[in-house]
Amino acid sequence: MRRKLMIVCVVLGLGLIQMLEAQVVTTAVPFLMITPNARAGGLGDAGVALGDDAWASYWNPAGYAFQNGTDLAINHANWLPAFNLGDVWIAHAVYKQPVEGLDGVVSLGVTYLNLGEFAHTDIDPTVLGTFKGYEVAFTAGYATRLSGNVGIGLNVRLIHSALAPFGTAQEQGKGVATGFSFDVGMLYRPRAVVIPLVDLDLGDKLSLGFNLSNIGPKITYIDKAQADPIPLNLRLGFGYKVLESEFNNLTVLMDFNRLLVHTTDKGTDEFYQAIFTTWTGKNVGEQLRQFVTNVGMEYWYGSPKLFALRVGYFYEDPQSGNRKYMTFGGGVRVDMYGFDFSYISTFEEQHPLGETLRFSLQISWGDIIP
Repeated sequence: MRRKLMIVCVVLGLGLIQMLEAQVVTTAVPFLMITPNARAGGLGDAGVALGDDAWASYWNPAGYAFQNGTDLAINHANWLPAFNLGDVWIAHAVYKQPVEGLDGVVSLGVTYLNLGEFAHTDIDPTVLGTFKGYEVAFTAGYATRLSGNVGIGLNVRLIHSALAPFGTAQEQGKGVATGFSFDVGMLYRPRAVVIPLVDLDLGDKLSLGFNLSNIGPKITYIDKAQADPIPLNLRLGFGYKVLESEFNNLTVLMDFNRLLVHTTDKGTDEFYQAIFTTWTGKNVGEQLRQFVTNVGMEYWYGSPKLFALRVGYFYEDPQSGNRKYMTFGGGVRVDMYGFDFSYISTFEEQHPLGETLRFSLQISWGDIIP
C-alpha cells in the first residue's frame, strides 16, 4: 500500500463528539445530536415540550403546529473549544412558514459541521496532500394539529458525511457516505388539567412532548458489513408555566432522552429492531440509567417579552457516560428580531465542552398561537 489515510485524527474528533453528544454507544454522524440553538443550550438541552420557536424542527417538529408565523433562525458555535481547534465549528439554519392549502406548517433546515483540514500521508510521514472533512444534513418538515391541543410533526432528512475523499488499498469504499432519516414528534398542550385527588388545577400551564428522531438505516462508508447505525434517539419531557403574568413569565422544563442503539455479538441491530431490542437484556434500574436528564428554567420579562434569563442542568449517570454540567443563557427580543446566547460550565478542568458558547439569531413574522 503506497499511502494511508490520516483518518485517525478525523475519527478521534468524531469519537469525542460522539462521547459528548451521543452517550457512550457507537454511532455514525453523531453531529445530528448536537444542540442547534442557544436558547435550549441555556436550558440544559431541554426543549421537547417547548416547541414555540423556529428550532422546534430539532426538539419537536410538532411544535410548529401551534405556531402561525414565518421564522428564519441561524446558529453558530466553535465546537470543542477546550482543544483549541479553531477550524472545528458547527452551524445550523432553519426556515418555517404556515401553508393554508396544507393546513399546517412546513420547514426547511440545514446543519453543517466543519471538521477542519487534515494531512493525507503515505505509509511514512510524507505528506501527499491535504483534505477537509465535513458533515451536512438537509431537513424538510411538516406539522399540523390533530385537535385543538394535540399537534404532530414529521421531518425527512438527507445526510452526507465526508470524512475523507479517498480510501485505502485494503478497503472497498471511501470515507464518504450518504444516508437519510426521519423524525416523528407529538406535542400535547391541554387547555385545562385538574387533578382532583390533590385538588390541583394546572389550567393550561402544562405541556407534554414526544420526539423520536433520526429513524433510518445505517450509514455505509466501506461496505454493508461495516455499516454504522445513526443516532436514533427517544426524547420525552414536560414543561410547566410556574408564573404567567403580563410582565413576568417563568417556565420549568424537564427532558428525558435515550439512544436506541442495540449491539450484539453479531453487530448492531437495524433501527426497526433497535426500537424494541434496546429495552432487552437489562433490569429496570440499568434501563433507567441509560436516560439522560435535562432540566431548565426560563424567565421572561416584559410585555411583549423583552429579555430572558436561563439556567439548566445536564445529567448523565456515571455508569452511562458520566456527563454533568450547568448551562446559563439569556435572550433579547426587539420587534421581529431575537438574539440568544448560552454558556456551558463544567465541573472539571479541561472538559471538552467547557466554556462552549452558542449564539443564535431569529427573525419572526407573526405570533405564536396561544
